[in-house]
Amino acid sequence: MSLWSAQEAALATGGETAGDWQAEGVSIDTRTLQAGDLFVALADQRDGHDFVAEALQKGASAALVSRRPADVLSDENLLYVQDVQAALEGLARAARQRSAAQVIAITGSAGKTSTKEMLRVMLQAQGTTHASYASYNNHWGVPLTLASLPRDAAFAVVEIGMSNPGEIAPLARLVRPDAALITTVAPAHLAAFENLEGIAREKAAIVQGLTAQGYAVLNAEAPCRSVMEQAVAAKGCQSLWFGSGAAQARITQLSVKDGLMQVMASIGDLSLKFELHTVGRHFAMNALGALALLSKLNADVEKAARVLAQWQPTEGRGMRHQLHASFGAVELIDDAYNANPVSMQAALDVLAQATSSRRVAFLGDMKELGADERAHHSALAQLPAIRNIDLIHTAGPLMAALHHSLPVEKRGQHFANAKEMAACVEDLLQADDCILVKASLSSGLRQVVDAIKIISQSDPDCAARPVERKR
Repeated sequence: MSLWSAQEAALATGGETAGDWQAEGVSIDTRTLQAGDLFVALADQRDGHDFVAEALQKGASAALVSRRPADVLSDENLLYVQDVQAALEGLARAARQRSAAQVIAITGSAGKTSTKEMLRVMLQAQGTTHASYASYNNHWGVPLTLASLPRDAAFAVVEIGMSNPGEIAPLARLVRPDAALITTVAPAHLAAFENLEGIAREKAAIVQGLTAQGYAVLNAEAPCRSVMEQAVAAKGCQSLWFGSGAAQARITQLSVKDGLMQVMASIGDLSLKFELHTVGRHFAMNALGALALLSKLNADVEKAARVLAQWQPTEGRGMRHQLHASFGAVELIDDAYNANPVSMQAALDVLAQATSSRRVAFLGDMKELGADERAHHSALAQLPAIRNIDLIHTAGPLMAALHHSLPVEKRGQHFANAKEMAACVEDLLQADDCILVKASLSSGLRQVVDAIKIISQSDPDCAARPVERKR
């Protein structure tokens, strides 16, 4: 059965269509559109109506529009609505209402996407699992995820993000999760909030969408715990806390060997052992939260714990690559997708545990930290991990504050921007380096990641291959 018939889509959106088409998926981007998709002509950075003709030529079954583009000659494959964004939300509501899937929502200042991918890996071994694509977690990404929810899905995992106050609650109500997870609270997007409590309050708003018997799964180690407790009390929902000091779900033992983490955990009366193909306590905590959440759903938690060994960090979020340059082998930790003080500390902790000859960091600006942004950057110099890192190169006006705060022996070069850093990166590396690249995405340090990968000469494919760990 198709995802959407013309009649179902028209009813869900309040729109009108002259055709009798069937849609197998939903897309907002002609670059990734698949034949049979319903193309949604959103107006974002570009007006999607400008791409309707291209979408239909590429095999889209129909297009959701508010007007007929001049280069489209027929109404047959058009679904007319007054407001395309509102219509997409209508599709999302209808998909959620008809679905028998157990629905999970995830938010947090860091770790959302990694935790979402952990859940995807664990749950797809237990039934048809649908999850947010990439980091589609905003006002159009969340409804797009729901509108694409397969009819036969057993599980759905929806990531919800925010950059301003008041964004999470309406998205949570759209999702209506059976369980909601807050990974952590940190000074991310602080420029839009008065203080950290404001961020915690916004994250905690996810519980407003919980179903009647829904569970809030919360990080006991996150700051502003009282804010989350108040949100749970106001909703009257059930809660489960995870963390080192939590009675309900906690890590009892964690060891690292050959780049692998062996974790023992206790969740309620259940003792679990799982393995992660990476290092970093934050990854273990994310996994703990995910498993704690599954313990409250119709899922096999022990099987999920075993399957976790199949998960690895994704590109830009801690993926590790073994590269072979003309001067020798280096290891790259690609964490260049996002950054705030908490995620930066976690990434530096991972680098500090590397067994390479040198541990080298290439760091770019952390954005949206508000009036104290330079102080947040300077404070990184006081982190314990810095003692075990050999050299730190920085780029951007904000990271200049860290550069000047570092001990002289650890102070690498400072660059005005990522482009200048990328141009010099090869001269800053040597054999057996472990390299961390970390910054907010808008800082542009993807250029540095790409430059390091290009250095690989003896094995052209290795830049795209994660490090293989011993079992």
